[in-house]
Amino acid sequence: MRPGPVALVGAGPGDPGLLTLRAAQLLAQADVVLVDRLVSQEEINAQLVAPARAGRRVVRLEGGDPFVFGRGAEEAEALVTAGIAFEVVPGISSAIAAPAYAGIPVTARGHTQGVCVEAGHLDPDDPGSRVRWQALATGPGTLVILMGHDRLSLLTAGLIRHGRAADTPAACVEQGTTPQQRVVVSTLEYLARDVADSGLRAPVTTVVGDVVRLRETLRWFGPDLEDA
Repeated sequence: MRPGPVALVGAGPGDPGLLTLRAAQLLAQADVVLVDRLVSQEEINAQLVAPARAGRRVVRLEGGDPFVFGRGAEEAEALVTAGIAFEVVPGISSAIAAPAYAGIPVTARGHTQGVCVEAGHLDPDDPGSRVRWQALATGPGTLVILMGHDRLSLLTAGLIRHGRAADTPAACVEQGTTPQQRVVVSTLEYLARDVADSGLRAPVTTVVGDVVRLRETLRWFGPDLEDA
């Protein structure tokens, strides 16, 4: 029996309308759809390989994009090792979608033409971290932080300590692109305090940079919180 194909599919940031046409097509044809809540990677790989070897069409559905802070690369490598064909269907990442739904373009002429996306669960004071926090703090571009809600006070303090101005505009977007979206706009110095006071909960996308100012005129999607 020829192994069935496996599709590593990005589900997008939450709004069903942002699912790609290819993703919808593969989901309609799938025999098995695999999602998870961060169980061990070895178990996920096994769950991908076993039904594919049985000839089933498998869709591995991941939030956002499979290759943006997802497990897509590891899972693709496991499929290569198992000799199973696969395809990757990119999805819209919350790194750009959540700010856009909050009225914040991550790049804009006259503000910045560069953007960096980082994982927020990494400690900015950890000497073993591969993230160059000083370069991020002093760089001119927009900084987007994913998965940083629980460490927000450490992250903002670290950026200030490494050279980013305390009064830099900053925002957090909770459950971006969904009807539950809420937004808090503040400055880097007070963002963690204002987010805590507002009760925002994960998942949160954090944006740091001058582009946050554009929300005042470009906000188009709600409901959300009053700006801090």
